[in-house]
Amino acid sequence: MNLGLVIVGILVFLNVGPQVQSWDFDAVPEGQLPKGWKVEATGQDKPTAQWAVKINEDAPLGPGVLQLTTTNHSERGVYNICWTKDVSFGEGQITVFLKAHSGKIDQGGGPIWRVQDRNNYYIARYNPLEKNVSIHYVKAGRRVMLGYTGRIELTDGWHILKISHNRERIRAFLDGDMKLMVNAGDYIPKPGGVGLWTKADAATSFDNFTVIKP
Repeated sequence: MNLGLVIVGILVFLNVGPQVQSWDFDAVPEGQLPKGWKVEATGQDKPTAQWAVKINEDAPLGPGVLQLTTTNHSERGVYNICWTKDVSFGEGQITVFLKAHSGKIDQGGGPIWRVQDRNNYYIARYNPLEKNVSIHYVKAGRRVMLGYTGRIELTDGWHILKISHNRERIRAFLDGDMKLMVNAGDYIPKPGGVGLWTKADAATSFDNFTVIKP
């Protein structure tokens, strides 16, 4: 038996499975951001939204959540983002728990991926005010909708939003059920960072943010 070939085979086998990166925010000191994450905004020069890890006793799996606490503006065209470039994501799945707290113009939010910078990325969001799930891309700071669902009636509280991006298809799941599938196009073709997004005055908590790459 060729021991070298056996070792190579084992290494190949170990690299076949998915790569998983997860943030539960429980180990992050309250009032801070996870290591490698930053706050920015699309649609304005200064990142005025305030994001931080907070202790939330009704969090789904642990007390720490990443929360947008103050937006400091009510402009419809401003998008609040908190993201990291430490993970390079092109295809796979992203799952996050979210709970909408407030917002007269907008509520809810969701994950962003293939983030090149604050002006170029994909978005999936759940909006309790509009009662729908939608998928968009932002290119050069301009948001374009790829698709949205009909009216979805859900109770208040925590929900699970998941996206699957596989080649030309993006699927969105809410609480385990697929709600939407769109053509991803080639708008943001390169892998990029991952993070979270809300619009205008939407204040939302997020927990258990998980990225799975094939």
